[in-house]
Amino acid sequence: MMAKIKKSIRYTMGDRIFLTIDFVILVLLLIAIAYPLIYIFFASFNAQVTKMGLSLIPEEWTIQGYKAVFEYKFIWSGYRNTLVYTAVGTIINLFVTICCAYPLSRKDFKGRGPIMVMCMITMYFSGGLIPTYLVIKDLGILNTMWSIVLPGAMSVYNMIVMRTYFDTQIPMELLESAQLDGCGNLNFLKSIVLPLSVPILAVVGLFYAVGHWNSYFNAMIYLTERDRYPLQVILRDILIMNNVDPSESSMDLTLLQSMEERQNVMKYSLIIVSSLPVLILYPFIQKYFVKGIMIGAIKG
Repeated sequence: MMAKIKKSIRYTMGDRIFLTIDFVILVLLLIAIAYPLIYIFFASFNAQVTKMGLSLIPEEWTIQGYKAVFEYKFIWSGYRNTLVYTAVGTIINLFVTICCAYPLSRKDFKGRGPIMVMCMITMYFSGGLIPTYLVIKDLGILNTMWSIVLPGAMSVYNMIVMRTYFDTQIPMELLESAQLDGCGNLNFLKSIVLPLSVPILAVVGLFYAVGHWNSYFNAMIYLTERDRYPLQVILRDILIMNNVDPSESSMDLTLLQSMEERQNVMKYSLIIVSSLPVLILYPFIQKYFVKGIMIGAIKG
């Protein structure tokens, strides 16, 4: 039946032109996004990156960039720290965001307007770096994991997105039916709201996780021991240590060029090392991401 309906659809000339232009734009966007990723991947195996140009296939394959990265003794501790910071931080983020977003989505919650205004003010004004540093120091969490995961415990933007989902996707009739069966607010949130909100939890969780994974500034400010550094700071240190300034070096020109090539291939290797876990994670939650990101879309 569906096949017959599809065969009966006839596109006008305007529809065909629109679909053709749409297809061309999407292909160009795909090339613009995919080509740099593919280029970086192949460049990380190229022994002569400066001669690579726009071509993808390396003339001389090498893994020296990856060997130099993984020979650094702090790389594994950086991976471990980043995984811990990302996991713990994302759990705290989701917990705090849910605790704030769900009450604000309830129309029977008194005072949700002023609370929402106070939350939105923090999107435009902050206490500043020095006051925040002094607060963290006085709390006694300086140079600990909590100095990384607690200061950004909730993003107001993500809270608004989650509140919108609760407000539009969880009908009040469902709450009234649950209350008639003796279901309390916490039980309703745990047993009904959260299972129905997996798409938005996946979307917001991905936002938080990527933010923690790529974070480096807080670690540079609040952490003093190298054993506690996340991966991004470790990779930065590797890049700085292998930086070669020709104007300040008296080495042989050939050796200098070799070290410069090694530094260039290391840059691409560092990008792959830092980005690969996120690229691997995304396909597993892609179906939830597409559904959750369409909040507020007009449905025909």
